Amino acid sequence: MIRPGAVAHGLGGVTDLPVPAWLFYWGAAVVLVVSFVALGVLWRRPALGPAAAGRPLQAGLSALVLGPLRVAVQLVSVALLALVWAAALVGDTEPLDNLAPTWIYVVFWLGVPLLSVLLGDVWRALSPWRALADGFVWLRERAGGAARPLAAYPEHLGRLPAALALFAFVALELCYADASSPRSLALAIGVYTYVALFGMAAFGRETWTARGEGFAVLFGMFARLAPLSAADGRLRARWPLTGLAGAERVPYTVAFFAVMLGSVLFDGYSRTTTWQDLLARVEEPYVLDRPGVAEALVTGVNVLGLLTGIVLVGLAFLAASAAAGLAVRADRALVPEFVLSLVPIAFAYEVAHYFSLFVIQGQFAVPLLSDPLGRGWDVLGTADVTPDLGVLTPNTTWYVQAGALVVGHVAGLAVAHDRAVALFEEREAALRSQYAMLALMVLYTVGGLWVLSRG
Repeated sequence: MIRPGAVAHGLGGVTDLPVPAWLFYWGAAVVLVVSFVALGVLWRRPALGPAAAGRPLQAGLSALVLGPLRVAVQLVSVALLALVWAAALVGDTEPLDNLAPTWIYVVFWLGVPLLSVLLGDVWRALSPWRALADGFVWLRERAGGAARPLAAYPEHLGRLPAALALFAFVALELCYADASSPRSLALAIGVYTYVALFGMAAFGRETWTARGEGFAVLFGMFARLAPLSAADGRLRARWPLTGLAGAERVPYTVAFFAVMLGSVLFDGYSRTTTWQDLLARVEEPYVLDRPGVAEALVTGVNVLGLLTGIVLVGLAFLAASAAAGLAVRADRALVPEFVLSLVPIAFAYEVAHYFSLFVIQGQFAVPLLSDPLGRGWDVLGTADVTPDLGVLTPNTTWYVQAGALVVGHVAGLAVAHDRAVALFEEREAALRSQYAMLALMVLYTVGGLWVLSRG
């Protein structure tokens, strides 16, 4: 398999665009400014509040989806976890012939966010770790026992464990020199499984899912964009973005989003000639005589670059929130009020950076499912399926990337604006609070486009 980051930014460069790349930067900035003006003129009252929470769908449909169908999906998810782990542990060591790298970095990492935005919190059913915990609780209760958490979760930690879990995953993907090694992935799966199950046993399934399980927190945030929800045990249809109404006061939520956005920023910059030249200079003195040292140094430099990207993204948001507070002389920090505006931006970055990887590399999952361990099998009859590597052109990829970034940041502006008009009675105060948010969205958008164009 091609190393995940290698094709994450499209096929080829964007030097053959019909207009210069800088025009896209200016065009994106203009779209955001026009959208900001339109929001100020047309969006005068909160529209994403509880009143817009959605209408319940048919009771029978809710019972089927949240009952038997969910249990069936959970059984399949556990079987897939076992299959992918077995492939990583004992399958062919060549990533191209092993299901695990493609399944983890493409089908799972890129496919679940898309499903979450379309269908809601599907990870609640798709998570094999949640399925194992649910199964344990069900068996214990049938035996007459009770499954209780072993300890109370320290609320001051907020989403810090989830941020650390997400950081560990993206560091493996983006910083480690042999990220696609099946054996490395087998170890990662084992460690994550242990931590996830221990966390749910220690603090309870709901608490650890909402605070400590990195993927559950991320996919749950993306699910807030969806037109479907499962509030109160009932499926509901709602307007997109409704789930992002209100403040988010859980500690370390900004840190969590900084990891997500900063990792994508670093992923893009790490593909530039500048960064690759830096890595070459770092490893050059050791690459022949001491390759282990060279690999460790490259990994360390990558980790420092990743941390730098995370810090820059986080500081930019905190600075914009502080400027918004100063503009309206707020008597409290506005960070919790506007942090959910980062959700559509995080998804936009995911689409922009990994669209071509998902479309191209995702096709390889079809033949690999027939031969997950690389043993020459054809279990499903799909082993001879040949992926179409020419399905995307560089320009098509660039247009999707640019469009995703612009739409995502406009959505972020809308979420922040809705919160502002809910917070401030005076319309001018609400608008003043959003000048800094507009500047932040322009910075994120143009910066993201610049990085993508250099990849």
